[in-house]
Amino acid sequence: MAKRIEVEDLDVYYGSFQAVAGVSLVVEPRTVTAFIGPSGCGKSTVLRTLNRMHEVIPGAYAKGRVSLDGVDLYGPGVDPVAVRRLVGMVFQRPNPFPSMSIYDNVAAGLKLNGTRNKQELDETVERSLRGANLWNEVKDRLNRAGTSLSGGQQQRLCIARAIAVRPDVILMDEPCSALDPISTLAIEDLIGELKEQYTVVIVTHNMQQASRVSDRTAFFNLEAQGLPGRLIEINDTETIFSNPSLKATEDYITGRFG
Repeated sequence: MAKRIEVEDLDVYYGSFQAVAGVSLVVEPRTVTAFIGPSGCGKSTVLRTLNRMHEVIPGAYAKGRVSLDGVDLYGPGVDPVAVRRLVGMVFQRPNPFPSMSIYDNVAAGLKLNGTRNKQELDETVERSLRGANLWNEVKDRLNRAGTSLSGGQQQRLCIARAIAVRPDVILMDEPCSALDPISTLAIEDLIGELKEQYTVVIVTHNMQQASRVSDRTAFFNLEAQGLPGRLIEINDTETIFSNPSLKATEDYITGRFG
């Protein structure tokens, strides 16, 4: 299920503005990779190119190669919607579908793909909610609105919705930034469990979170406003935080800027 991501010479543009330049990196299966760096350095932009989500912004496009187990996600005839089924996304703020029940939030992707078998839907909803560590909290109220849950529960519901369609990769764009400390801890514990089955990439501004949840950390930066963001350094998380190769990385993780 989990797959290897390779990014080669990635440039990303929003119209005439180049947001990211020359990014190359590898994300191994069943690992958590954290993207860190100051605001505006391109880390969320790079994350969104991994499932072509940046393309929903008019005028956005990418050059270079992003591949999943060797398959070019930007190759001729590749359907962006199919890419997003393989590479799921969890956003900064929980976004359960407001008019849907907890059950229907999780089942939405399967129904969209044509699944109508009630037993299959029931089994997938339970599997996904268990996978998101939410089943025991909601199993007796599946027909209640997804928006009736707390913020942390809503975020885990969105994770359940993402894994229901059995993706290969899960992307998380600052998934804890809107949550309280207890909910944040629950999501961090869940990320550790998810990597047993999935390839996980997370964007975070929280240095402690990156050090806790990730196996590898990629530091992005930009030389000046108006210039594209770049990948400065990527390595094992322990090395990045204890013995980074570059002064810019050390300055960022020690709080000297950013």
